[in-house]
Amino acid sequence: MTILYKADPERGRQWARRFAQKAPDMPFRLWPDIGDPAAVRYLAAWQPPADIMQTLPNLKVIFSVGAGIDQFDLSSVPPHVAVVRMTESGIAESMVEYVTQAVLTIHRDLFDYAMQQRERVWRERPVRAASTRRIGVLGLGMLGTAVLNTLRLFGFPCAGWSRSPHEIEGVECYAGTESLDAFLARTDILVCLLPLTDATRGLIGKRVFGALPEGASFINVGRGPHVIQQDLLDALDSDHLHAAILDVTEPEPLPPTHPFWTHPRVRLTPHIASATRPETAVDVVLENLRRHRAGERMIGEIDRTRGY
Repeated sequence: MTILYKADPERGRQWARRFAQKAPDMPFRLWPDIGDPAAVRYLAAWQPPADIMQTLPNLKVIFSVGAGIDQFDLSSVPPHVAVVRMTESGIAESMVEYVTQAVLTIHRDLFDYAMQQRERVWRERPVRAASTRRIGVLGLGMLGTAVLNTLRLFGFPCAGWSRSPHEIEGVECYAGTESLDAFLARTDILVCLLPLTDATRGLIGKRVFGALPEGASFINVGRGPHVIQQDLLDALDSDHLHAAILDVTEPEPLPPTHPFWTHPRVRLTPHIASATRPETAVDVVLENLRRHRAGERMIGEIDRTRGY
């Protein structure tokens, strides 16, 4: 039973070396060298091939090489094929690093100091206590929980919102659409870590920005289509929002003429907030292969009805 890797070729070679060390008896292939298509039972991919079941007729499991699965067209994946998102520890660790530095960039006024530097202005700004800066995270999955558990150690008052109820020590948790406005009203820095579904596409727009306190800021490390971009620009240009840090956009990359590139209150990074580490990713996949063969539920196996 072959596992096929279809994503970044260099990382694929690292996966191949790890499989050779950890599971030398399991055939491992790198796309497009798939060998016998009928032998492929497992696919590790960022984007599956078109006509997936015609290409790989005996496929049993698709492993996403990233934390999300929104890049998959689930309508083309039959119900008997399990879809599993990546849960290896490196994704959470790098996401925590990115969001922490983004929050601190806003909290310690580094946008303002960058503007002062361009204008050759040397002027101190008052240092605000972390206890007075309220953080709110949209999405309380593995990544959102890890981010909140770190940020609260700085003394930030932390809250999270999700569709279903959660409990996180030291974090005020909100659930359901009826609580969204109350969550936003107490949030000075909003962080998006939602999965991308039909329900969350375009969720963050005029209504959400308007419900935030004046002078709030926004960090998007979820997906670009969560945000209505013109509404974000309008909120920034009206000074209702102070700043935005965007690791994801729609499309990626943005066109050269897009106003985000040059907006003084926007910082862009090219979808690098978190990344899968091959060495630990392979260990997670091997454990899930063991579980699948034993008839156990796999770690990160998605619920098709929710889309995550």
